[in-house]
Amino acid sequence: MRTEGDTWDIVSSVGMTALFVAAVRAAESKQPDALVRDEFAALFVAAAGDPDTNRLVNEPELWTDSPLGSEFMGLRSKFFDNHFLAATENGVRQAVILAAGLDARAYRLDWPQGMVVYEIDQPKVLEFKGQVLADADATPKADRREVAVDLREDWPAALIEEGFDPARPTVWSAEGLLPYLPGAAQDALFARIDQLSAPGSSVACDAFDPDVDFEQLAGFREERLRDTPFGKLDITDLLYTDDRADPSEWLTKQGWTAAGASPEELAERYDRPFTAVQEEFAQMFNRVKYLTAVKPS
Repeated sequence: MRTEGDTWDIVSSVGMTALFVAAVRAAESKQPDALVRDEFAALFVAAAGDPDTNRLVNEPELWTDSPLGSEFMGLRSKFFDNHFLAATENGVRQAVILAAGLDARAYRLDWPQGMVVYEIDQPKVLEFKGQVLADADATPKADRREVAVDLREDWPAALIEEGFDPARPTVWSAEGLLPYLPGAAQDALFARIDQLSAPGSSVACDAFDPDVDFEQLAGFREERLRDTPFGKLDITDLLYTDDRADPSEWLTKQGWTAAGASPEELAERYDRPFTAVQEEFAQMFNRVKYLTAVKPS
């Protein structure tokens, strides 16, 4: 259960969701038609030492009966990868990854010269990630700068202190973040993004439709997944379901040009059909919207 001002490391609370995402990304990376190749994801999982996420990486047979295939993470990862790369093709040279978790894009994407990538997350999460990458002698392909701050606090000040320039266009991402913020915090997040974004900036995020039945999802987990690696993490205890603005509508009102896509549309776009999704998960999975928005120049 979430509390006001709660914190976490990589094996607790919201931090554990980042570890689970890394495990799924590692599993997807092993597929012959993988949509993402993340050599660092398995390193994070191994270093954390959590037995269930390690099983997801090392026991491929578990995915045969999984509620979702690993391609759902591949679709999401490729969507955000393409968002960043498209911005750099338009001359953008600073990126901000909100709630960066175990995101290794600073290391695995081919960034142009002069690119600065800011990663914002809880101090303990960034500390863990930095140590794993250092132990692996990994070298970032951009100027990577950590911003250790809670997104419910004054993160813009911390970001600017690390060298962020609000006068320059920025490419932003809020991947797998919004449901873990209270409604007021989400609304404040987008207001701050808007204030910090010069013309030519862009943002990408994913968000659930407001009518997703999370109680049904929790019941399915309790009944059928509790004793499997897929059921060890109950995300419904970590989510906020209070009222909030629709990101697309909010950004459009601020003058941004927004476009959305469903998982099915991403699967068609990337030519990667996904496996049948169990009915209880389908109502959640199919109601995720992937949004991009651009602030006109």
